[in-house]
Amino acid sequence: MSTAAHSAHSSQGKPAKPQAAAKPRTLWSLLLRNRLAAIGLTFIFIWTVIAVIAPWIAPYDPYVTNMANKLQAPSASHWFGTDNFGRDILSRVLYGARISIWTGLIAVGISFVIGVPLGGIAAYYGGRTGTVIMRLMDILLSFPSLVLSMAIAASIGAGLTSAMIAVGIVGIPEFARLMFGQTVSLREKEYIEASRAIGVKNTVILYRHILPNALAPLMVQATLGMGFAILTASSLSFLGLGVKPPIAEWGAMISEGREYIISGQWWLVTFPGLSIATSILGFNLLGDGFRDVLDPRLRSGK
Repeated sequence: MSTAAHSAHSSQGKPAKPQAAAKPRTLWSLLLRNRLAAIGLTFIFIWTVIAVIAPWIAPYDPYVTNMANKLQAPSASHWFGTDNFGRDILSRVLYGARISIWTGLIAVGISFVIGVPLGGIAAYYGGRTGTVIMRLMDILLSFPSLVLSMAIAASIGAGLTSAMIAVGIVGIPEFARLMFGQTVSLREKEYIEASRAIGVKNTVILYRHILPNALAPLMVQATLGMGFAILTASSLSFLGLGVKPPIAEWGAMISEGREYIISGQWWLVTFPGLSIATSILGFNLLGDGFRDVLDPRLRSGK
């Protein structure tokens, strides 16, 4: 027998080595593999840490005025300069992160807690109830978001609480319509019909079967909604309908510094503006990353 034949015979006789099973990819690992999502997570992580430890890393008290140091340009003693009251802008930016992130979380929480049940009820029960709920959502969507939030905040009264409520109400239709579409596509599935057949209550079906299967797009909307909430709340503060002075908040800081742009004090609006931009960019990139990694085709490796 030739060497080649003997080698082939030997290779056929040996059992094939079992291939190592591919490790299941977690949502976290998929996000980190997505470059844009990783960048977004980095921005969010940095601002979250800053918001938590701001009292310990701020070089000055953000509310102490010193008129002798007013409108100083960025320097070694004041990295971001000082405002028209001599307050350190870096310290105010760091403290402003706490207000902005907290506002976004509360506003998105309001939108989620109210919008998701309304959308699920409208789609699952249908009929007159569903029509009334969705027409109400259409009415809210017919107004520009900023105009509607301004009207709500003005009717409640200027302040941080009214700004969070206003932004939360404006975001309700987005979650309601998304949940409505998800529920319509899920309510005719076999396991839903089987649950009805054995007498499972409608509320249990909605919260134990439909909601968990609709969470993926809702997570994407919540992440994107954080950026929208931060931007809208900052806009309300810029217009005087959000936080009240002297609270350190990015939109209010831009509002206070806008009249000094022409005279050359660019730092009063630049650093708060960059803070808003990077935080919103982080949540938008993370939302896009969620949308990519939660695609079933990507999760299956196809």
